[in-house]
Amino acid sequence: MTASRASLDLLYSDTEEELRFAVRALLADHCAPATVLARAESGRPHDPALWRTLASGIGAAGLLVPEKLGGAGASHREAAVVLEELGRAVAPVPYLTGCVLATEILLGCDTPEAADLLRALAAGQQVCVPALPLTQAPGAPLPQPLRDTGGGALTGTATSVADATAADVLLVLADTGLYAVPAAGARLTGAVPLDLTRPLATVTLDGTPGTRLADPATARAAVAGALLSGAGLLASEQLGLAEWCLTETVAHVRGRHQFNRPIGSFQALKHRLARLWLDVASARAAARAAADALATASPDAPLTVAVAQAYCSGVAVRAAEECVQLHGGIGMTWEHPAHLYLKRAKSDSLALGTTGHHLGLVADFAELPAPA
Repeated sequence: MTASRASLDLLYSDTEEELRFAVRALLADHCAPATVLARAESGRPHDPALWRTLASGIGAAGLLVPEKLGGAGASHREAAVVLEELGRAVAPVPYLTGCVLATEILLGCDTPEAADLLRALAAGQQVCVPALPLTQAPGAPLPQPLRDTGGGALTGTATSVADATAADVLLVLADTGLYAVPAAGARLTGAVPLDLTRPLATVTLDGTPGTRLADPATARAAVAGALLSGAGLLASEQLGLAEWCLTETVAHVRGRHQFNRPIGSFQALKHRLARLWLDVASARAAARAAADALATASPDAPLTVAVAQAYCSGVAVRAAEECVQLHGGIGMTWEHPAHLYLKRAKSDSLALGTTGHHLGLVADFAELPAPA
């Protein structure tokens, strides 16, 4: 065992628990399932008021930003706690895309222009998201960059960009480097996503001017690092989602009676829920391991992240499916929030790499034959 793995810490610190309490209290007040569903039905899922309070009031937007740039100077462990709570509420906020992926890309640029954007992002003054497909996976070839037609005028299309409609600034990978492009200067064509709480759009630029943040080599390295961090922390969102589904399902089967008995007393359901509890407990260990490996810059981080994603994606989907099925008829209705969790779980299982992709990475890192 390497020294980095010997010091692995899966427990939550007092600071992390305090952060969890603050975020959960905020979401309980402003992000009830009925509210999320109503916003999703309106076609405008993002809640600007909720985002302002989360980003600047609690300071969650700047957790990964160094203190010298106005951030909290925290680590991936704290960001993982926030994502757990956002997953529990299927909160329609651009945290994963803006405060994880975009932040990590900007940190990898290390230029004055990137630093200015990080200050605005940490203060909650701007939302910045990468113009990359949500399905882009760490370790996979990056999409064809957009073209710089001269002087930073960018032309091309990026598809399946998550949270582009909530963004003020888009980070665009071009053939001459990474650029910051005002979202108002791009043409956004909304897609119909499976997960209505995380909208997708096609971003089209036609000679749109951008501010250069990094050269091509630095840009690609920064994007690769951001994808690794994003995949690792996505496991925490999946964990929070699975926990909500398990908790709500247990509460339902305790209160729902058949044959004058709670249906949760039937042995078949006990076994299903016991197995799901074990799955969620294992997912917690995997997600916490990934967050800790990223926070400590462990050399094992790529393997740990791949393991977490390969496992947590499936657990989140199974938990959401069990939630829908064990709620019976009510679980199939639009009014019950179970379908929001199932759709987020299914969407997350494709985001930042599928289970099969991450299993392939695990096989590569462990020098094993790739799974069939």
